[in-house]
Amino acid sequence: MKIPDIIIAIDGYSSTGKSTLAKKIARKFSFLYLDSGALYRGVTLFAQEEGLINRISIIDPSLKEALKGLELHFDAEGKLCMGPRCIEQQIRSMEVSSQVSPVAAVPYVREWVDEKLHEFGRRGRIVMDGRDIGTAVFPEAQLKIFMTASEEVRARRRYDELVSKGESPLLEEVVKNLRERDYIDSHRETAPLRRAEDAFELDNSDMSFEEELAWVQGLIQGKFGIL
Repeated sequence: MKIPDIIIAIDGYSSTGKSTLAKKIARKFSFLYLDSGALYRGVTLFAQEEGLINRISIIDPSLKEALKGLELHFDAEGKLCMGPRCIEQQIRSMEVSSQVSPVAAVPYVREWVDEKLHEFGRRGRIVMDGRDIGTAVFPEAQLKIFMTASEEVRARRRYDELVSKGESPLLEEVVKNLRERDYIDSHRETAPLRRAEDAFELDNSDMSFEEELAWVQGLIQGKFGIL
């Protein structure tokens, strides 16, 4: 199926499978996939390594100046790198997850990430996932999807993901982290998480990836009149 050179914005809550779906769409329709959440996680890891964030997520104001020297980019496999170093595994750790929302709520951090995303977006034909892609980063996106799922399903997905990576999290801690991130993401002053008025909602609590992809394909066919 040949689809137009559009921007597809996928927003939603943590652990709803936004990245997984976006990657599948990118592969199926030959789009460029951009993981905005990875960039926020990369900034968080950078702040941790530079000693610019403490254990209770208080961000040192000097982070703003330090960001001028930060180089984040995606490799050919879509993995995030900091300079020559691949940091994909480190940014998915519980340590980074526990502090990424406060970092992402800082206005100058969001401005820095948005600038990076717009640089990538100029290439066109992209699919991007995050929390404010359809509302703040690319409000002009031709197709917007807002993903959600029950808290129980999201917590179990996140727990299983961490276990598969060799970590030993407590399910209670995972649930607590999800609730904290949901609250921070939804109540931050700059670009809070919300569904865009023209976004299509996808609740994938009881859906397989194949069913999600079929849903998106049907959405694209209907919206753009593709047979």
